[in-house]
Amino acid sequence: MPTDEPNYDAVIETPIASISLGIVVAEDALLTIALLARRQRPLLPSSAMSREVVRQLRAYFTDPQWQFSLPVTPQGTPFQQRVWQFMCSIPVGETRRYGDVAQALNSAPRAVGGACRHNPVPLVVPCHRIVAANGLGGFNGCRDGAELAFKQWLLKHERA
Repeated sequence: MPTDEPNYDAVIETPIASISLGIVVAEDALLTIALLARRQRPLLPSSAMSREVVRQLRAYFTDPQWQFSLPVTPQGTPFQQRVWQFMCSIPVGETRRYGDVAQALNSAPRAVGGACRHNPVPLVVPCHRIVAANGLGGFNGCRDGAELAFKQWLLKHERA
């Protein structure tokens, strides 16, 4: 019977009870970290690569200063790639506003938000560090609910 659910290589719980992470890897790279807005049953990693992704995510949940060292090749437009690269330059514990990122990249805040929304590997590429001028903004395409609670937790965890 066909299903719309992706086949995850692992599913892990997060410190937020209503969010799990679905992990998809290739043989030698992380492809996707999906925020699953309802707690799902954990799925043990199915490969060496997915075990390493899980290990590093758990290390980050314990220590916000953890530096990810995962091979990732996020697929996106050249503009999205530029935004994701900028995100990776934001230090732990700091945030940038959509407008500031847009100005730095000679773009528009809405376009930056779109690139954030399409980030296939959140946490590793820290889109949660980009916020609105007057609040948190969104996370994973959502402006409230479990996803936004997770963004709040991530920023608090990093003391941003």
